[in-house]
Amino acid sequence: MASVEVKVFPIEVLREFSTRIFLHFGVPKADAEQAADVLASADLRGIDSHGVARLTSYFDLLSEGLINPTPKIKVLRSTLSTATIDGDNGLGLVVGPQANKIAMDMAENAGSGWVSICNTNHYGIAGYYVLQALKRDMIGWAMTNSTKLVTPLWGAERMLGTNPIAIAFPGKDEPPIVIDMATCAAAYGKIEMARRRGQPIPQGWGIDNQGRGTTNPDDIVAGGALLPLGSDRERGGHKGYGLAIMVDVLCGALGGANWGPFTPPFALRQEIPARSVGKGIGHFFGAMRIDGFIEADEFKRQIDDFIRTFRATKPAPGTNGPLIPGDPERERQSEGNPADVLAAA
Repeated sequence: MASVEVKVFPIEVLREFSTRIFLHFGVPKADAEQAADVLASADLRGIDSHGVARLTSYFDLLSEGLINPTPKIKVLRSTLSTATIDGDNGLGLVVGPQANKIAMDMAENAGSGWVSICNTNHYGIAGYYVLQALKRDMIGWAMTNSTKLVTPLWGAERMLGTNPIAIAFPGKDEPPIVIDMATCAAAYGKIEMARRRGQPIPQGWGIDNQGRGTTNPDDIVAGGALLPLGSDRERGGHKGYGLAIMVDVLCGALGGANWGPFTPPFALRQEIPARSVGKGIGHFFGAMRIDGFIEADEFKRQIDDFIRTFRATKPAPGTNGPLIPGDPERERQSEGNPADVLAAA
């Protein structure tokens, strides 16, 4: 196993460092702080693969002029509750929050808001955006497509992104339900973390470049692929595959972004697609006013009851019983610990 040094930094130090990196490339101060906030949120919630560890990719792409540091975000078309936005090849960490705000503003006026975005880049953790909706007492949705890393069920090559989905429901006295998940068996960042630590990955996460199952993270990087959520047909891999397609259609085809194997990469070392079917990558955001369906307090009481009911489930042997989606991230955040940055010694 490789020797790995763990260095611990207060989150504000990481936030300031990230901001300075973005400022270096001419990103306006407010945008740089916004981008750094998205990254800090990932580290605080224990999603290390999408926090400050992602700065290397942003640095490389900004250095090569492949991301626009000062985008002019445009609304291409809209109704009272829908919009399509062109992100002008800006940082997804900037374009995403602005588009998400548009969806929430629409929901305030029309009951719900739905925004599809093209010509954008990696937007951090999907959970960040639904947490913003919770602050406005709404149900939030967020999803994005991404460069090809995942094979379709029964495929032996990369065709889909990790295509994450997030949705959040507010409680009254209980914490919210926050679902934030990739549609593949494991996020690519977990492969990177395993490589950094010199550790194997679980069987069912990926295949090598011959289509064979592997536990070596190097095989995934060297032309292999991640498997869809469920891994194989017997374990429900068709369901993860279907969810990934749903994200691609809403984020890509619906808003004019690329989809599937044509989605551009988020790292210089990754293959450039042979052709383009849209602009950049795509995101999709939704916001719903609860009182458009039911009294908000009544809904929150039901969520509280739901959470307490499931927490009272008889635990499986050797466990403490079921978690509520969002529990691990809340526990990490409530610890108040500085974020960890792993560096190979």
